[in-house]
Amino acid sequence: MTDFFKKLYQAGDFWGGFAAMLVALPASIAFGVTIYSAIGPTHAALGAFAGIIGATVIGLVASSFGGTDRLISAPCAPAAAVLSAFAIGMVHDGVPAGNIVLMLLMLGILAGGFQVLFGFVGLGRLIKYIPYPVVSGYLTGVGLIIIGSQLSKFVGAPLGTPWHQSLISPSLWDWHALVVGGATIAGILLGPQLTKRLPGMIIGVLAGVLAYFSLAMQDASLFELVDNPLIIGPLGVSSEGYLTSITERWHEIGDLRLSQVGALFGSALTLAVLLSIDTLKTCVVLDQMTRSRHNPNRELIAQGAANIASSSVGGIPGAGTMGATMINLSSGATTRASGLVEGVLALLSALLLSNFIAWIPISALAAGLIVVGFRMIDREPLRFIQSSATVFDFGVVVAVVVVALTIGLIAASGVGVALAIVLFLREQIGGTVVRHKFYVNQMSSNWHRPESETRILEQKGDQAVIFELQGSLFFGTTQQLYSLIEVELKTRNFIILDMKRVQSVDVTAAHLLNQLSDMLAEKGAMLLLSNVRDNLPNGRNLREFLEQSGVKEKGETVRLFPELDSAIEWVEDRILGELELATPEPETPMLLAEMELFKGRKDDTLADLEARLTHRICAAGEVVYSRGEPGDALFMIRRGSVKIFAPIGAGRTRHIATFGRGDFFGGLAFLDGRPRGNDAIAAVETEFFVLSLEQFNVLSEEHKRLAITLLSAIARTLAIRLRHADTEVAMLHEY
Repeated sequence: MTDFFKKLYQAGDFWGGFAAMLVALPASIAFGVTIYSAIGPTHAALGAFAGIIGATVIGLVASSFGGTDRLISAPCAPAAAVLSAFAIGMVHDGVPAGNIVLMLLMLGILAGGFQVLFGFVGLGRLIKYIPYPVVSGYLTGVGLIIIGSQLSKFVGAPLGTPWHQSLISPSLWDWHALVVGGATIAGILLGPQLTKRLPGMIIGVLAGVLAYFSLAMQDASLFELVDNPLIIGPLGVSSEGYLTSITERWHEIGDLRLSQVGALFGSALTLAVLLSIDTLKTCVVLDQMTRSRHNPNRELIAQGAANIASSSVGGIPGAGTMGATMINLSSGATTRASGLVEGVLALLSALLLSNFIAWIPISALAAGLIVVGFRMIDREPLRFIQSSATVFDFGVVVAVVVVALTIGLIAASGVGVALAIVLFLREQIGGTVVRHKFYVNQMSSNWHRPESETRILEQKGDQAVIFELQGSLFFGTTQQLYSLIEVELKTRNFIILDMKRVQSVDVTAAHLLNQLSDMLAEKGAMLLLSNVRDNLPNGRNLREFLEQSGVKEKGETVRLFPELDSAIEWVEDRILGELELATPEPETPMLLAEMELFKGRKDDTLADLEARLTHRICAAGEVVYSRGEPGDALFMIRRGSVKIFAPIGAGRTRHIATFGRGDFFGGLAFLDGRPRGNDAIAAVETEFFVLSLEQFNVLSEEHKRLAITLLSAIARTLAIRLRHADTEVAMLHEY
């Protein structure tokens, strides 16, 4: 035994692959028989061989190039449903049997090509996000189609008998087929309760074979291997004959006209989507159970390559299958090697057991697929009927199922995509695009203004309304946004729209912004847009897009700001009557007596205080103090401004306040003696009076009244700031 196989044995991949093969191989044979027997009874053996080839090639190629450990890929139910429906349609159109086989192979190749394309362009991640109701409808529709396609075989009715006619015409039934099919279903359902060592599908097929030979003991005609409609019959394909057949098929494919290939694109695209969904759904479940993460695009490329390879050599396409994968996982598999083991063992088993495969009853395989079909029917959506909020979702499931059954899976895929868009639009339109709405007297800027200015803003701040927007601004939400803004248009001088949480903006929303700016301009009001970013989550440059759509700064009509705080600050300046100057005049340093903190104090007292102060000048961008430094000084701004930055974690800081000429900062640490909790940085060249704690202590001994007055003024100002902050926090908690 080589080191490779020793590793397989130790890791459990060999036994996992072996157990998975026991599930995948009988199902693959059944799927192949289902597809090819739709062409004619004589093609059942070719279908069984196509299933074997599919299980072998897909298992080997998908596991070699895919990136998902423990995933088992093999022919699957969606492939059987689409391909058998395609074959039945071509038979009805009178297409020769040889051409149908050729078209089936070409259809598998095209579907694999689409899957490779999906992977290369990155659609793997998008397929996962198809809404659950649509996927549920797909699965249920495919399950019902499989059941319908197998009913005639299950009851032993003549080939081509519609399923509904088979049900209502007992005269068409073959009781031998019914007994075998019933024994198979009983074995599948009851077998796992008797033993866990063999999969239910294997037990069911063995039960069907035993039932068939039990009946044959009483009816010698059942021992006929050739021209026996109840069994698969001899595979009849030698290695040389098989290679010759494939070579001939490739010569015939080369003779196909472009129009013939083009006619397959719709069916191939439907098949590719179904196989991709089936694979990625299995991968997601596998991720959840193993706490791993698969690469969806790589997996689609691998699955597409596997389906191309399988169809190229006469096999049927497939996908990552849930049943075989779960068996593989529970049997101890840990790597992709288990998929390789499954592929190799499928081929060896088929070669060694070809005589046994010929005796498998068709009704036994039909019974197995009927069980698979019933298990594919998703019953979870029945709960959706219980709530009015989910009734529409149930309707989506029903619509996809009905279209799949009445028109076909191709049409169902189109309906599914359309309904997925409707579901998305419903969710987008159902939510509000306005996260918060408040006024400037409720949410001030970070600029800490003097008490006199604060009172003015409290009285007149309702001239400006702020809308914090969220989600997507598009044609489905613009009317909602307009109706919420309309009530403010007549009474406000400033409308601020904050775009920080906006995910996307379309042309319809941009047109609405232009209309709003025109309406505001007529009454002398302004539209302000904040957080106009260069990059939205969808990759679009918002500023550039708005400018291209005609939404740009227009003097006294529209203004764009990088953040909400700067927009609020600009409005506060307008309300306070500060005119915008092209070249602002330089500030003159304030005297101590001019500061609001010391208004009304005696000159000699202030002279004693000023004697205890130091002067300091910081250049623009210079750090005044840093977080963690001792809080042993109070800073009073003579000219310039200072920005305060607080930590928000992960080494990041946030601008929380701006102090200007005549204001003070650093008061909290000065009062409680704890280290600085934030950073202070000069916004422009700034000049300070600095009162150290040491000098304050000396001053308090000489001028107790001045010290008490100073502390009271500091505490009062801090209380006003805290009260205002509490009001803003309480207001935000209302939303």
